[in-house]
Amino acid sequence: METFHMGNATSIQPGTEVGCWRVVSWRGQGSYGVVYLAEPTRQEGGRRVALKLALRPGDERFEREVELLSRLNHPHVPRLLDSGTWTSPQGTSVPFLVMEWVEGVSLYQWAKRHRPNSRQVLELLAQVARALAATHEVEGVHRDVKGDNVLVTSDGRAVLMDFGSAAYRGARVVTQPGTPVGTPEYWSPEAHLFHYRFGRRAATRYAASPADDVYALGVMAYRLVTGEYPPAALVWEPGVDLPQPAKPEGLKPEAAVTVSPELAALIRQMLSEAPPVRGSAVEVAQALEHAEKTAGRKANRRITQRWARIVAKRAERFGSRGSGMEWLGWGLAAALGVMLAVLIWGSEHSALGEPPAQAVRGADEEDAAALGGAALKEPQSAQMPASEQSGLGRDMPTKPFGNQRRPPCAKQEVELHRGCWIRQADTLPPCVNGYFAWQGGCYWPVLIPQPPATSEQP
Repeated sequence: METFHMGNATSIQPGTEVGCWRVVSWRGQGSYGVVYLAEPTRQEGGRRVALKLALRPGDERFEREVELLSRLNHPHVPRLLDSGTWTSPQGTSVPFLVMEWVEGVSLYQWAKRHRPNSRQVLELLAQVARALAATHEVEGVHRDVKGDNVLVTSDGRAVLMDFGSAAYRGARVVTQPGTPVGTPEYWSPEAHLFHYRFGRRAATRYAASPADDVYALGVMAYRLVTGEYPPAALVWEPGVDLPQPAKPEGLKPEAAVTVSPELAALIRQMLSEAPPVRGSAVEVAQALEHAEKTAGRKANRRITQRWARIVAKRAERFGSRGSGMEWLGWGLAAALGVMLAVLIWGSEHSALGEPPAQAVRGADEEDAAALGGAALKEPQSAQMPASEQSGLGRDMPTKPFGNQRRPPCAKQEVELHRGCWIRQADTLPPCVNGYFAWQGGCYWPVLIPQPPATSEQP
């Protein structure tokens, strides 16, 4: 499919008219479209809007996005104002849509700047849940819920953005069979399991449901308060050919940060391995709103990292930098520090209490509330030793897994240790996201797809 290249001679310059709108400036680009700040041509200095043009002529995703947005009229979803097709100077027909302009910053950026308390987080999450509930009510699914797709305005309003990956019942299928749509770190356990069973060679498509959006909301909430992705959605168990959904009981954001118990419990609920337990978006929104109003005084405390977590991170850094006796000395000091921090943290009547915000920044050298760098840990292989089940920095095994594809490997695959692997581009060890390290690269095993349970999937 031809791509309409932005950023070269065909780029839209300020002053260009697209339909009834005049381009003011370029503002951003995504996987399927580029966004410009624009204004109406018939009204000088009129209300400015977001003008989104397709990167590919005739992209049917725009038709779906327009249809879904036209069904929505919600304070936490941008309003659709116009849509159509623009003919470029080269004669290319490019789909476009126009939405209200939302001035704000991404949810993660907002958290980094404001370092909020649990009550503020509950309020914003409830607004996003309400936007999802409205989407689900018109039989739509967003399919890419994450902090980067939520803008927070100066008056504290959260707006769910980017419906380019969304779908609705009866929509024309535009994606290829195989990998689920969206960002892998936010996939639900059922989406991960589909990927493990069928991989990129699936003959069926993964049908995302509202439960996938709710799970992604839980991932977003966990990362928002801890700065990290939650543990793996799936885990490998000995003697089982496929990974199993992880239990949410092990999720304890309150052990990492000073989050209120009400918010911690709701995060665990949204990250449940069982879709019915997560609740609908409406039920989650109601629970978040209720918690925001009734939570105790702990909900008013700024979310910061626990001392034990800070000292443990420092120990990891020293351990990776030092060597020999120097490393041993730092390790012993860090271990004593962790023990002391745990004792302080575990005492409800400690005179020290929580460290001041300045101490947290000084010790961890980053804001404690959001934008952490730790990645989602993917499932382990059933044939992996228990000592290697951390999901981080794993070396490639010397033998292929039982359900791994053997040579001859496909064109984009690499043959290593009698198995087929895919290299993660532009990534160096230590490997995350469940990838395995080998000679300076990070690799993912190509799993043999299992036959689908039915001949057709909606």
